[in-house]
Amino acid sequence: MNVYPLSIHLGSFELTGYGIMMMVAFLAGGWLIALETRRRGLNEEYVGDILIGAVIGGIVGAKLWYVVLTHDLTTLFSRGGLVWYGGFLGGSLGVLAAGWVRRVPVRWTMQLVGPVLPACYALGRVGCFLVQDDYGRPTDLPWAMKFPQGLPPSTAGNLQQLFHVPVPAGVTPDTVLAVHPTQLYEVALMLGVFALMWPMRRKANRGTGWLFGVYLMYAGVERFLVEIVRAKDDRFLGIFTVAQLTSVLLVVLGTALYLAWRNADEVAPGEFLGAARRAA
Repeated sequence: MNVYPLSIHLGSFELTGYGIMMMVAFLAGGWLIALETRRRGLNEEYVGDILIGAVIGGIVGAKLWYVVLTHDLTTLFSRGGLVWYGGFLGGSLGVLAAGWVRRVPVRWTMQLVGPVLPACYALGRVGCFLVQDDYGRPTDLPWAMKFPQGLPPSTAGNLQQLFHVPVPAGVTPDTVLAVHPTQLYEVALMLGVFALMWPMRRKANRGTGWLFGVYLMYAGVERFLVEIVRAKDDRFLGIFTVAQLTSVLLVVLGTALYLAWRNADEVAPGEFLGAARRAA
């Protein structure tokens, strides 16, 4: 099956599927966090601060991580080149900075965003599919897809030269190969994680922030597994990628946070976040 990127041209302005889905992901995340702050009787103004921190920090972090991996400063201004782990770290720093300015306890920020992040990630991966990057290795599975105009096109030459991925013998470098649609694998997996985590936020007698630990564990396991069939050029650790090493670290950190906070006391939300409770 040949699949082509979604791109909308409005004069000289180009709007890609990735840009559209990034916007959708941030808006959906803000809506879900607003639902939770409202349910808990917290100050909904904090949602806007979280979004601003996530957007600025996420985009800057994703770009800088890609520059570090490619050692190419020109990619700062390219259409592609956004690495999820860089975006996650940059977005986390941006959100934490917003919380620091408002004097919101870190654990409350973690509790609010934890169950929402899987949905945002899944929507972002739809964007990756629409712009056709981050695809997988060649496969003959029935749902395999060809990306003749991907970033880069899924040709035998690109898979060999850029990603050092073995290709079937006898094919020419310009042959477009069918590959794993790993973007869609991640969409399905993280929507499943969201379906599991969203009801968890209602569990009583759990310490503030424990849901963020659960998210880190799920996210780390999901990414580690998908990386097995990804077309990657950063397998500096033998058969393992840099993302898989990062995934293991996330699982370890998430486990530690969950164990530390699952039975802890609830933290006071602070003056700004708890303003709505006092007003009520």
